[in-house]
Amino acid sequence: MRRKPIFEVSFDESQIFIRRDVKFKNTGESSPLRTQININNLHTAYLAKNPGRKILEISSKSESELGRSLSAFNLMIDDEGQQRSMEVSYQASKVFENGGPYIDLLNNSSVWAKSDKRLKQSGKVISYLYKNKSFPIEPKTYFFNWLYVKTLASDFNKHLADQIIAYDAFTDIFYVPNKTTNCQAEAVAIYVSLQNKNLLESALKDEQSFLDIVYKQCIN
Repeated sequence: MRRKPIFEVSFDESQIFIRRDVKFKNTGESSPLRTQININNLHTAYLAKNPGRKILEISSKSESELGRSLSAFNLMIDDEGQQRSMEVSYQASKVFENGGPYIDLLNNSSVWAKSDKRLKQSGKVISYLYKNKSFPIEPKTYFFNWLYVKTLASDFNKHLADQIIAYDAFTDIFYVPNKTTNCQAEAVAIYVSLQNKNLLESALKDEQSFLDIVYKQCIN
């Protein structure tokens, strides 16, 4: 048995999302088939205690096309006609103690960008630089969540944004608490919560507004 977090949309004024840790039967294997079994086991365990919820896996292994499209590896940024994945833009924005940002990563695939050796060999991440704007590393999930929500809210991804608001709980089977910093399921829960609270436009007015609205409860 293992525990994984479920990220729920919040309708509470004091919260942007709700995180619930759920115990489920994990196969302990990472083959495509076993991953699907683990996702189903996690969702079944959650729905047993939360009937009526609409839950969606957000990853490249989701059974849903929508869930796969919302993976950071597949969610696309349209930058003046140049299209690249959100994952690529995120990795290319990292500034390290001993190098970066490595903007040449923008010309590569998500898998290639994330596995680039320089990301492991350049020391600690000290900031992010995106379109000539600097972002701090604290709160730890700030830049990733801002970039994800901003990307999903763009006109280019309206077809995905229109579908995702039908769901109210999200998972990412690859997210490992205490080992993985960012979670795309958390980012989606933030987007839907902001949309439902009519705070999305205000949160995306500028970077500071996002920080103030989303992180005033110190979510991470």
